[in-house]
Amino acid sequence: QNYLDNFWPDFKAAHELLDSIIQARRERESESQENNGKEYPEHLPVEILEAGIKSGRFLQGTLNVNKHRAQLEAFVRLQGCGSKDTG
Repeated sequence: QNYLDNFWPDFKAAHELLDSIIQARRERESESQENNGKEYPEHLPVEILEAGIKSGRFLQGTLNVNKHRAQLEAFVRLQGCGSKDTG
């Protein structure tokens, strides 16, 4: 903002863009605070997930996504299983 104020005081479009960015950032921060700092809301409460993992109803693993073909290629590596047990 200082840069725009000092070097481009009459560049209205740039000032409007900056104001828009600042407003969007504030909205995102307030949403993050509402979600307890989490970017995405949880589908199930943590207690239910933990109970499901312990009972064997749910499986816990790591999602691996190909960074070059993210839309087409990914797999889940289950914890406690060998590298061949993926699906």
